[in-house]
Amino acid sequence: MNLDFKIKNLLLICLIFLGVFNQYYAQSDHHTEFKTGADQPELYLPLLKGKTIGVVTNQTGLMKDRSHVVDFLVKNGIKIQSIFAPEHGFRGDADAGEKVKNGVDVKTGIPIVSLYANNKKPNPEQLKGIDIVVFDIQDVGVRFYTYISTLSYLMEAGAENRVEVLVLDRPNPHDGYTDGPVLKKKWSSFVGLHEVPVVYGLTIGEYGNMVNGEKWLKNGVQAKYTVIPMKNYHKKQRYPISDKPSPNLPNDQSINLYPSLCFFEGTQVSVGRGTDLPFQIYGSPWTTGLPYQFTPKPNFGAKDPFLNGKLCYGENLSTYKTNLRELNLEWVINAYKNYKNPQTDFFLKNLWFDTLSGTDELRKQIIAGKSVSEIKASWKPGLEMFEKTRKKYVMYEN
Repeated sequence: MNLDFKIKNLLLICLIFLGVFNQYYAQSDHHTEFKTGADQPELYLPLLKGKTIGVVTNQTGLMKDRSHVVDFLVKNGIKIQSIFAPEHGFRGDADAGEKVKNGVDVKTGIPIVSLYANNKKPNPEQLKGIDIVVFDIQDVGVRFYTYISTLSYLMEAGAENRVEVLVLDRPNPHDGYTDGPVLKKKWSSFVGLHEVPVVYGLTIGEYGNMVNGEKWLKNGVQAKYTVIPMKNYHKKQRYPISDKPSPNLPNDQSINLYPSLCFFEGTQVSVGRGTDLPFQIYGSPWTTGLPYQFTPKPNFGAKDPFLNGKLCYGENLSTYKTNLRELNLEWVINAYKNYKNPQTDFFLKNLWFDTLSGTDELRKQIIAGKSVSEIKASWKPGLEMFEKTRKKYVMYEN
């Protein structure tokens, strides 16, 4: 009986301890809960009440409960005059570079204005009557991914038309490190407006702050610009993203490999558009020495893929284990060395490779047979200079 009583007492003490521990754990867990800018409406709804707004967003503008930020704003009585859609459209189903059409969102009846093709910057007519434009897009933190250019043009238009820009910040899957050649001014384009490296290590909210602070907008204008920061975000942690940022970046692996593989878009080599593994494989009909085989065919993300219907030989990186914290140049160099086609050069004649690189040096270095370490050493001075600028705009700790 006495032993029974002791065991009961011991059990009771264990249960009390477990309860206290659980309560503490729940509190500490709550304390470190991560939230995007969109998931903190208490910070931005007061700024939007009674205002007429525009929203730049796409399929990634989701909240924790998977509802779209546009639907959430409408539900909370915020007056949205227009939805501005970037590359790939509002619902995110247009191919890369495909013309995104203006239209009306079926769900809300709000007019959609394309910010792609010939209208990359909202014009005064499109901004007329708007007080604030809310920007909420999942970016991937790479210079040639066009959403930072869309933000920059929006800020420029905002500054010129006295319209405020409010960014709901989201994670950058390539945050916490910088790499690649720094863009040279003469190579400036929609896939690289500013003198920054390929991987620049800032969230989209921080990037906008840098563009504003460094007066990189046309004529040095500055936008009225506010960032709703994320809560408990750390630059070196990898966060799951709300939805695929574009049709050909379907998963974390494609995003992981994207900064390194996108250079192939300036060559005669496919990166797997028109297959089930876009940005996870590469190959061409003229690299027959490589082991993996695939044939690009039209699909949801690529209506007319590069090398459509041609058997390609390359490499499958879909099971590549490394979480990349730097550019891997070995794949491009490997393909270059294996490329045998007397008819056409490895690099496209339109020099798209240089446009993506932001310089013609990388192409020349590959042709000259420079090693990866030699090429990377040549990037160092530019990266060190950029780091001084970048440091001023970092809002989150590593």
